[in-house]
Order: sequence, then structure tokens, then C-alpha cells
Amino acid sequence: MYRFVLTRQWVCLTLIGLVLIPAMIRLGFWQFHRHEHRVAQNELIAANLSAKPVPMAEITAPGHEVPRADFWRAVTATGTYDPAHEVVVRMRTSNDDKVGFQVLTPLVLADGHVVLVNRGWVPGGDDPRAYPPVRAAPSGEVTVTGRLKADETSGGSGIKDRKGLPDRQVMLINSEQQQESLGKPVLGGYLELTAPVPSDGSPEPVAEPDHDSIGPHMAYAIQWWLFTLGVPAGWVVLVRREKRDREEAAAKEAAAAADLEPTTA
Repeated sequence: MYRFVLTRQWVCLTLIGLVLIPAMIRLGFWQFHRHEHRVAQNELIAANLSAKPVPMAEITAPGHEVPRADFWRAVTATGTYDPAHEVVVRMRTSNDDKVGFQVLTPLVLADGHVVLVNRGWVPGGDDPRAYPPVRAAPSGEVTVTGRLKADETSGGSGIKDRKGLPDRQVMLINSEQQQESLGKPVLGGYLELTAPVPSDGSPEPVAEPDHDSIGPHMAYAIQWWLFTLGVPAGWVVLVRREKRDREEAAAKEAAAAADLEPTTA
């Protein structure tokens, strides 16, 4: 009765289903792992943001690559701003998605080491190649607090580092690049300023990273696994429908054949 499943059409349909099942299971686990990664990242951000600030010089050094466990770690630094070597980072967005610059100002510590401080976002002027209007950094010794961030690279950020940029403009926040231009040892990574905040809000501080949303990945994982269950269920439904249609067609043929048989006197 089910010999039709051995026909070419049904064999091809069955093989497609057998391929789809493991593929959709893997896609489900891929989304599930993305969900786990997002949850772990949210927990890391929340823990590091709420931790007691520590001196940045205690957890990083020149040439040091900031590990993921220290991303967004609350840090402090005390020193004197060096406005002469301040640069702006091109193509950065504000908290309401306007395109402009971020202001990167070196902070020279008492021992001569330098901390790169991202003081926040400023709008660009009419000429994107001109240095934008930037509020001067505080003079004298200051203590700043912020979030520790890793050096930006083209491979990690997707931002292409460009040559021939206008004077005092860069594409990436990278301690090693700035060390070359400063001629002083620069601590690895950089400090994303959270305090003190300028009274007029300029530069605009970078917003705290989102660590509440978990995204739709878990829902996508469940959807893929439901689709996986739907393949064999759908195959069974199609087989039963095909069986029923064939039985109805056979019954009609038998009835038609009976009507054509000659009657005996």
C-alpha cells in the first residue's frame, strides 16, 4: 500500500527531509549558543560596571592586550591632560545616531605613562576634513573614571584603518598607534570616560553598553527546532494524503470498470 514512497519523487522528497533535519538542528544550536554568549556578556558587563573602580595602571600596561574578562571594567586614572596631542576619531555616532567624532585625549600619569581617554562624541562641522570644535580638556591634575576598553583593530572592529587622513584625525582607537606619535609609553586599551562629565554635556559621554536585552536568539533557536519536528510530521501527513488520494483514485477506477462490464440476460 505504501510502495509509492519508493518512487523517485518520494525518494527525493525523503532525502531532502533527511538533509533538512540535521541542518535545522544545527541552526537551532547556533542560535542557542548565541543566546548563551549574549547572556554571559550581559553578566560580564553588569559585574564589571558595578565593581569598585581600580587604577587602570594596575590591570594594563604598554603593549598589553586587554582580555575579554576586563572589558568595561570600572577604572580610574590620575594625571594631566595633554591637549597638544589630542586627536578625534572619525565616523562615530552619538547616542541618538548622529555621525561625528569621538575625542581622544592623552592623560599623562605621574610616572610618565599615558592613558588614552575617550572623552565622548562631538558633531562635525561643514567640512569633515577640518578639526571639529572641541571643548578643551580640564587643565591641571585630574582624576577620571571610566570603562576599560580594548584597543580597536581593523580585524576586530571591521573599521578599515586609512592613510592620508587630515591632521589629528584617526579611524581607530589604538594605544600602539598613539604611542608611536606620542613618543611615550601608552597603557594598552583606553578609558571610556564616565566622570567627571562636562557641565554643558560636550563632549557627549559614550552611553553605557546595553546589558539588559538578551535579543531574539533563544526564540530563533526554538523556531528552528520546531521546524525540525515539522519535517517528519509533514512527511507523514503527505504520505497519508497520498495514500488516501491513491485509494480514492483506485476506488473510482474500480467503480468505472464495474459500470463498463456487460450485464448478462
